[in-house]
Amino acid sequence: MIFRVLASDLVKIRKKMIWFLIFLGPIGVIALQAVNFGLRYDYLTNLYADDLWGGLIDNVRFLAIPTLFIGLTIIISMIANIEHQTNSWKQVLALPISRRHVFTGKFVLASILLLISSTLLGIGTIILGLILKFGTVIPYLYLTKIIFYPYLAIMPFIALQIWLSIVIHNQAIPLTIGILGTVVSLYASVLPDWAPYKWPLLDNQWGEPLYSVIAGLVVGVFIYLVGLVNFVRKDVN
Repeated sequence: MIFRVLASDLVKIRKKMIWFLIFLGPIGVIALQAVNFGLRYDYLTNLYADDLWGGLIDNVRFLAIPTLFIGLTIIISMIANIEHQTNSWKQVLALPISRRHVFTGKFVLASILLLISSTLLGIGTIILGLILKFGTVIPYLYLTKIIFYPYLAIMPFIALQIWLSIVIHNQAIPLTIGILGTVVSLYASVLPDWAPYKWPLLDNQWGEPLYSVIAGLVVGVFIYLVGLVNFVRKDVN
């Protein structure tokens, strides 16, 4: 049943700007880093002379995390707003599909779209590094961690925005919360390790990024379940 819901949601977003944003995020990050390294090539290659690929990947991560925050906020709002704009929630919920599957379908759809965007960012980073002639010995393992660990650690915010965007008709509210979260993420390095906004940075006192990922997944599942229960019990207009 969940696959039917997911297929239906994919049809709904087929001609929406959502796909444009999925590509815009990683392309924008890579383009900015291309300009950054293009204008300061000699300085940056000297700075990262011992690890050119590592320097590039770290610079990409600096822009990728706030981009991921603002991207998930806008994309999820657009997914939920399809029903809000047409006032079709009652029709959707009247179908022989459980509310649980409807909510889960939105969550899975958002997760897949953001995973696609993260994957494109990884591919773009490799292409940029090759263009910059950083060599063919690419640190795939490190790149994979830097690209996909933040995606997993940011799950609490994916679940939260799905919940808020679905149950609140006025999308200005979840959008405002998401934008404020993006601003907070810019200064998250000074927050304590227990703060969810810090988890996508993969920075903690133990020096183990996997701890941030586990925390993100656990809290993400918890918020998803709370949102699911609320959605099942709440009237959505």
